[in-house]
This record gives sequence, C-alpha cells and structure tokens, in this order.
Amino acid sequence: MRSHKVLPLQSVSNRGSFDPGRLVACRDSERHAWLVRPSGSVMSQNINVSSPKKREVFHVEWPLFGELSRALALKVSREFDPELVIGVATAGVVPGAVVAAMLDRPFRSMIVSRRYRATHMRETPAVFGEAPAEARGVRVLIVDETCDSGDTMRLAVAAIVNAGATDVRTAVSIRTGSYEPDFAALETPASVVLPWDREVIMRGELVPNPKYAEPYAE
Repeated sequence: MRSHKVLPLQSVSNRGSFDPGRLVACRDSERHAWLVRPSGSVMSQNINVSSPKKREVFHVEWPLFGELSRALALKVSREFDPELVIGVATAGVVPGAVVAAMLDRPFRSMIVSRRYRATHMRETPAVFGEAPAEARGVRVLIVDETCDSGDTMRLAVAAIVNAGATDVRTAVSIRTGSYEPDFAALETPASVVLPWDREVIMRGELVPNPKYAEPYAE
C-alpha cells in the first residue's frame, strides 16, 4: 500500500471548479476522494491500491456513504424537482431511499440486475417485474449506487419512460465509467466496494464477501 498525503485545499481546487457538496476522486498519486462541505471543510478517504497491475479499488466506508448521499441530494435539489424517486434494486435502493427522504419525496424501487436470480453474472442486465405504476404522469429521479457502461441505467430509464413518466433524470452515488448520468456525487476510475457489500453474514458472523475475494483482495 502506498502512502497518502493530504493536499491543501488550494491544490485541490485547482483541479477544476469545486462547488460545496461536490465529491471527486483524484486520479493522481494521492488517490483520494474529496468532499467539500457547504461549511468549507474538507473530508477525504483514501482509494486503496491492490496492485500496480490491477485496477484501483475504492472501499467506501459508511461515513463517506452518508456524505455521498447528502451531496447527491443537494445536487439534485438545485436542478430538478422530482415527484417520485426510484431506486434500482438491489444496491441502488440504499442511496435512493436516503435521497428520497432528504428531498421529502415518495420512494419506490425496481429490479434491474445482472445477478438477480442467476447463478452466474449475466453479460447484460435485465428488468424484473413491472415499473412502479406511480411513475405515470410525474417527474421521476432514478437512483443507482454506481454506473460504468450505463447498461443498467438505460434499461431503467426505458422502463420508466414506457410507464408514462413526464420527465426522467438519473443520479448515482459514484460514476466509474463512460456513462454520464444527470447527477453524480463522485467520479473515480477505481473499482468500488460499497460498505453494505464488503461483508456478509455467514453462520451468525460477519465475513468478507466471497464475490470480492479475488478481484478486490487487499
């Protein structure tokens, strides 16, 4: 693991425009996720590097997840007034419910997944069940935890548009690839391990999630 140092705020702000509540992940040797709070204070978390030859791994801790949700809700509120928030199950339900609560809007979920009801991950995601009926005739915000290629989000958007929504916007906690959602709290090229996904309960004990044993080993 390489050492990390905290950059002064002036150095961070030189990387681009930096609004309060915006999160970014630096792509240089410091490998930090930075958050500038509305108060002006700075929160940072290291991005772990598993090997020089492997893609970086960003283990999101619970405190940062809370700040991500807060920042995402703030960004949405400044540009869009959804009448319904829909979380993409399963992981997108967590930030989706938090954002909906902070915006004081009703929340629903829909399943768009590569893993759901599958013994092996599918090459492409699929929609399971129907889109929430409450989407008809209203403005909808679709929330997921991450997006890379955008395949899952595009399917979710198509389903909600077909359900009769008047306006659909997309939001993610962390953008990791080429797809550009309408709102993102953080951007990073690293592989992301979320706090509720890093460990699972087996025989009454918390153990490392087996699905991350190889690709995300520290």
